[in-house]
Amino acid sequence: MALYLFRTIRSAARNLLAAFCLMTAAAATFADPVWIDVRTAEEYASDHITGDANIPLAELNAEQLATQYGKDADIRLYCRSGNRAGQAMEILQTAGFSQVSNVGGIGDVRDLRELPTGAASAASTNAGAASAANR
Repeated sequence: MALYLFRTIRSAARNLLAAFCLMTAAAATFADPVWIDVRTAEEYASDHITGDANIPLAELNAEQLATQYGKDADIRLYCRSGNRAGQAMEILQTAGFSQVSNVGGIGDVRDLRELPTGAASAASTNAGAASAANR
């Protein structure tokens, strides 16, 4: 009888663990993307999308981003033209990030997200953005 109970409990625990893993993976799949502007602080101050993180390329720390968001987070990078975002993407991919993309320049991001143009009217629809990382 004890062996039967042990096997039943062990089987139930395995099923619960599998369900938890599937739920965790699903939650990560549907999480809001993390938008990161890799332009300098001066460029960001003159024009930015409110709510998006500003981490200049020179200050990009893959280890810190991994701790804050995880290496499977949907990270979308942009700058003025897409060049620095491409460099940042290579850095993060080399560090093991699996869902990093270069979205191009800030204008491309506004078009993609259907945001108004200009510093005065910039607003983000991304409620999950890392505004705490803004500098």
